[in-house]
Order: sequence, then structure tokens, then C-alpha cells
Amino acid sequence: MDRDTLVMGLAAVFAGIAMLLIVLGFVYQLFLLVAAVPFIVTTYLMWDHASGRFQARIRQEQTRRRARSGPNAASRGPNDFEGFGPGRRSATNTDSRRTGRRSRRTTPDQSPDRPSAREAYRTLGLDPSATTEEVKDAYRRMVKEVHPDTESGSKEEFKRVNRAYERLSD
Repeated sequence: MDRDTLVMGLAAVFAGIAMLLIVLGFVYQLFLLVAAVPFIVTTYLMWDHASGRFQARIRQEQTRRRARSGPNAASRGPNDFEGFGPGRRSATNTDSRRTGRRSRRTTPDQSPDRPSAREAYRTLGLDPSATTEEVKDAYRRMVKEVHPDTESGSKEEFKRVNRAYERLSD
């Protein structure tokens, strides 16, 4: 006998017991209506499982989660993404927000994770007399090489290149 057919048969038995308790509850004692609730819930869950709707919901939820999280979601932590541009979130800001302590405000040049102009040019492989277009081209080239999704890529190197570009684009 097919397993789904067996589960559907059991669901029918539980439905019959639930209907019997409902009828007896109205005729004899209302307390039997409360006793029918577990049978009704069990009937619904068994039918949901046997009909395949339960598995379809699980697959749909997994697909939705994968689409939301993007590729390589398992390798990233919830706070690993630094973001792009001047409004990016840093670990020091989130930690101080969680603990309730205030951190000392720093200007962009004083930030501990922000490289100096010389280091930024060295990271992108440029000389300090490079134009804005040369900086942009070098950044694009470097990002393609060190992006974490590539085989030779590294997350730390990618962050370093992004910080260097932010420093030079300000």
C-alpha cells in the first residue's frame, strides 16, 4: 500500500472521530467539543502531508530564502557585509550600538580601517599622479580579480580594495 494512501486513510479515521465527538458534544456535553480539537488538528496535518501541500510549502520557503540571501549565503555571517560607498556600516558602529556605549566620533581620515592615500594608491597599483579615470579602471580591474565569488578571490582583499577606492574617490 502506498504510504500517502495510508496517511490519507488515517486522516479519514481521525476526521470521523472528530465528527463523532462534535455531534456528541452538541447532543450530550459541550466538553466533548474541546476533545474534538486535537483530532481536527491531527486530521488537517495528516491530510496536508499526504496531499503534498506541506512539502510544496517547504520547497517554496526554501526557494524564497535562497533568493533573499543570494549566492554563498552559507559562507557569510549576518554582519559580514560592509556595503559600498560612504554610508557603509562598520563593525565598531554596530558593536557600540548593541552595548549602548558611545564611540568617539572620528573624521573619515582618522578611521582605523581607512587606508592612507599612499596605501590606497599602492593597493590599486597606481602612482599618486593617477587621474580619476585611471583610479576607476584600476578599481574595476582589481575587483574582478579579488572578488570572493571568483576562484582566486579573497573576502579580506576585496574589502581592502573597496576601502582603497573609497579613500581615493572622496
